[in-house]
Amino acid sequence: MHDYVLVLSTLPADGDATGLAASLVEARLAACVNVLPAMTSVYRWAEGIEEATEIQLVIKTTRASVPALWETLRRLHPYDVPEFVVLPIVDGSEPYLKWMRDSAGPG
Repeated sequence: MHDYVLVLSTLPADGDATGLAASLVEARLAACVNVLPAMTSVYRWAEGIEEATEIQLVIKTTRASVPALWETLRRLHPYDVPEFVVLPIVDGSEPYLKWMRDSAGPG
């Protein structure tokens, strides 16, 4: 099991992505959240093809923080089925990974 992960989630473009990101960092559920510019998402939903403008969040955190992060996102997210995809970080700069470990988790 990898100790460090990236979590992907999307929000509607008119949502408060920066506010959500700040909440996650303040709660030490994430070391950093990148809020990417608006993009167009095309997806299947309710028997049809939908198109929406969304914002991608790239959440940098530890594996240990994932359950609490998922619970918090599920509670705060405006979508019925929010994107929550966890990708392992297989390698990285030791000082950066240490910063992630120190920033996400008990303070």
